[in-house]
Amino acid sequence: MRNATAQDATTEASAGAVRALVEQLRSTTAIQVHDDPATRALYTMDASNHRRVPGAVAVVRAPGEVVDALQAAHELGVDVVARGGGTSLAGNACGGGLMLDLTELDRIVEVDPATRTARVQPGVILDDLRAAAAPHGLTFGPDPSTHSRCTLGGMIGNNSCGSHSVAWGTTADNVEELDVVLSDGTCLTVGAAPGPELDRRAALPGRAGQIHAALRDLVNGDLAVIRRELGRIPRQVSGYGLDRLLPENGHHVARALVGSEGTCAVVLGATVRLVEVPAARVLLVLGFPDDVAAADAVPAVLPHHPLTVEGMDERLVAIRDAKRGGRGRRPELPKGGAWLFVEVAGADIGHATEQAARIAAECSPASHRVLTDPVEQRALWRLREEGSGTATRMADGSEAWPGWEDAAVPPDRLGAYLREFRSLLRSHGLHGIPYGHFGEGCLHIRIDFDLITDDGVAAYRRFMTEAADLVAQHGGSLSGEHGDGQARSELLPRMYSPEVMRLFDRFKRIWDPQFRLNPGVIVRPRPLDTDLRFAAVRTEVPATIFSYPHDDGDFAQAVRRCVGVGKCRNRAGAAGTAAGAVMCPSFQVTGQEEHSTRGRAHLLHEMLAGEVITDGWRSTEVRDALDLCLSCKGCLSDCPVDVDMATYKAEFLYHHYRGRLRPAAHYSMGWLPLWLRLGSLAAGPANAAMRSPVLSRLAKRIGGIAAERDLPELAPETFTRWFRRRAGRTSGPQVLLWPDTFTDRFAPEIGRAAVAVLRAAGFDPRLPRGPVCCGLTWVSTGQLGVAKRVMQRTLRAVEPALAAGAPVIGLEPSCLSTLRNEMPDLLPDDPRAEQLAARSQTLAGFLTEHAPDWSPPHSERTALTQVHCHQHATLGYDAEDALLAAAGVQSTRTGAGCCGLAGNFGFEQGHFQISQAIAEQALLPAVRSAAHQTLIVADGFSCRTQIRQGSGRRAVHLAEVLAAGLTDSSAPAQSPGK
Repeated sequence: MRNATAQDATTEASAGAVRALVEQLRSTTAIQVHDDPATRALYTMDASNHRRVPGAVAVVRAPGEVVDALQAAHELGVDVVARGGGTSLAGNACGGGLMLDLTELDRIVEVDPATRTARVQPGVILDDLRAAAAPHGLTFGPDPSTHSRCTLGGMIGNNSCGSHSVAWGTTADNVEELDVVLSDGTCLTVGAAPGPELDRRAALPGRAGQIHAALRDLVNGDLAVIRRELGRIPRQVSGYGLDRLLPENGHHVARALVGSEGTCAVVLGATVRLVEVPAARVLLVLGFPDDVAAADAVPAVLPHHPLTVEGMDERLVAIRDAKRGGRGRRPELPKGGAWLFVEVAGADIGHATEQAARIAAECSPASHRVLTDPVEQRALWRLREEGSGTATRMADGSEAWPGWEDAAVPPDRLGAYLREFRSLLRSHGLHGIPYGHFGEGCLHIRIDFDLITDDGVAAYRRFMTEAADLVAQHGGSLSGEHGDGQARSELLPRMYSPEVMRLFDRFKRIWDPQFRLNPGVIVRPRPLDTDLRFAAVRTEVPATIFSYPHDDGDFAQAVRRCVGVGKCRNRAGAAGTAAGAVMCPSFQVTGQEEHSTRGRAHLLHEMLAGEVITDGWRSTEVRDALDLCLSCKGCLSDCPVDVDMATYKAEFLYHHYRGRLRPAAHYSMGWLPLWLRLGSLAAGPANAAMRSPVLSRLAKRIGGIAAERDLPELAPETFTRWFRRRAGRTSGPQVLLWPDTFTDRFAPEIGRAAVAVLRAAGFDPRLPRGPVCCGLTWVSTGQLGVAKRVMQRTLRAVEPALAAGAPVIGLEPSCLSTLRNEMPDLLPDDPRAEQLAARSQTLAGFLTEHAPDWSPPHSERTALTQVHCHQHATLGYDAEDALLAAAGVQSTRTGAGCCGLAGNFGFEQGHFQISQAIAEQALLPAVRSAAHQTLIVADGFSCRTQIRQGSGRRAVHLAEVLAAGLTDSSAPAQSPGK
């Protein structure tokens, strides 16, 4: 009891110091410091297994603010943890006290092609630096798979490496100088200090002289120990890089600080070395029976000086393919159970190809391919880069975690190590799929640890201990690029002698004598099995409306899909963001963590934990973060771990507003199918009323609709009415054409076009016998009880068609996506829902499968296509591309992700500016710049509406493009005006 009381008193004293720090920073500086529950919740976790709640978060925007924050924290005795992109995998950036967010210190100060160096601030994104260096034929060598969102400061903290370190080294190898600030606010610039320079610096007054003198004494007193135990392999990242301080290494203080994980100093700026981009590159893919055989081949590859030697396992590719459900084309790989991705440089493509052929001949793989096309190469690299996310779910759906994801051994020992490591996994009943930087003996792996139960955590500790011993026996390093963090710092004595551990402690105290910077990491470590993120949520499975079939019906497990990879922090148009990527549109505009998929998942996790977010489903913090979620489903496809934030949002909104008054937009747009059905009874008067400025303004105010939005007009005649009055019947196999609300009430011409196309292809389209609705609008507003009733009524209406085996063709991607995903998820016990989902296809998908020999009429046109975000996420667009090509239409994509309207989102009050900003990133500029005769093709009603209201151009549906070729008339009319 005395111990508990003392601990409580210490915790309260620390909290009091943090409160005093927050008050001081707010009253004496311009630093944005936050101690609200939402912000603290966002920073509890990085991409590791660990979780710690910061007392406050300071978002710094100038180097001077970092100094002010550290000085104040020093005076009040508050611990400080610096953080970049938050993608650390070992618990390197979790902590109490003050969290320093450095991401807005993001200026590239200078790129100097003459010296091949660059000066950067710590928040600079790696891909931004590479883009700035590219015009000079230069790049930054280290390139971790998170290159599109990781910061240089984070790379310096962990000594990141990436796939090209075989040729260009680690981050430490490429740092020349660092501008740092110590825990007491002292600022220093450190670099190499060879020979007399070290003595000169040691004689300087103040902290600068004291530090250099102490470092000189540390090294000179234990030269033999440092030379014997440190710097043995290229990927020896664990511990402090004291070998960089050796005389033969130029007593390089800056490089010794690289990899110190923010425990010694905070980086304010860095001068980094750039390397020349090769004139030509080819990718040699070597196929082997398994990963061990691939590892055994590495020593034969290395003498050829490749740029990369990356290992990839067929099981990871299979998991990725299963997740995508056939969407998109799988990159072509040679036969094998594992591969080495060997990138080879040359003076030209011919020279590089010859070099690749020599490597293949010497390695004797089972098969191989040489890729010269940059697009093909990029597809395979993307496959490799998403490994850390893909590996978090095993083939059977079980969860897998980091912790032991980064060990490195000498490359010539990799095969032997991998064999023994496999045996170790088997002995513990564990599973994982190794991949990674085989060329430097570094393995990445996610393992299906049980980190939830007490017995599982105890088993985790036993495995980690034995794995550390195995790596040490092979002369390896616990970490090969991710750093030690809380996951591995406790294990360092199993790798290093007591003498080296004492030197690490001395090194830490030279820089941070009071142990205020990132305490508990590398020296005096926190236990590896404490502060686990999973321990915070050990309650009963919360009752939910969605069934979460891929997460064992467990909402908490669904939320755990987010492991912090951070791909949702990619920005539109950034060098590392793929064209057409959707995730995460709101973050792309605001740049705020709470508007990223990761940020929202962290808030939901904290809601379930109940420590920081204490109101459960009633949480206003979670509600506000989800408010700018567009429910675009981009994360379901773009996120490597398939986070489905649209579903989580709908679930949350259901519980949050249950039994309470909802926002007006939930009643206006959530019940849109009902209002449109009523309005269509008198479409003319209804449209006239909406054209009236007074009535329109009043309707928008009452309905919670953005005043800036034009309300779409109802069609004079609905599609269903036209079909039943005029369509008639034809011969051929019957198909069920889904009359979604948007096509039926707003764009019946699309339905008519689809009828014409289906008949031309030899089919007899029919409509359901009664009113149907997928329930989308109720789902997106969280009115799930109503949505289920609507879906059940719909299933009754289509039951005869399902019994007859009729295929179902959807024209509106968002509705079709709902039929295929939300309906069976909400009605898991109704077999008709699964039948309808399995039968439902896009028009192009249906024609490709059921009429492969039908060719649409040829019409030489050009088109600019915008893929609906739900189609991108759940349906795919390959069939549409193929059909357009078959019709003679030369189609290019807009390069945009979500259009920004996203159903009800862009119509709701308070969302217009965000909606437009998203559209202006790529979509609207592309449409405006398109030639007048170019077709603008967009199958989604939201996309067409956003295009019409934002550019004045009319976009057409694929069905209209195909139907236009069936007559002698010209293609669908486009007009520059409304």
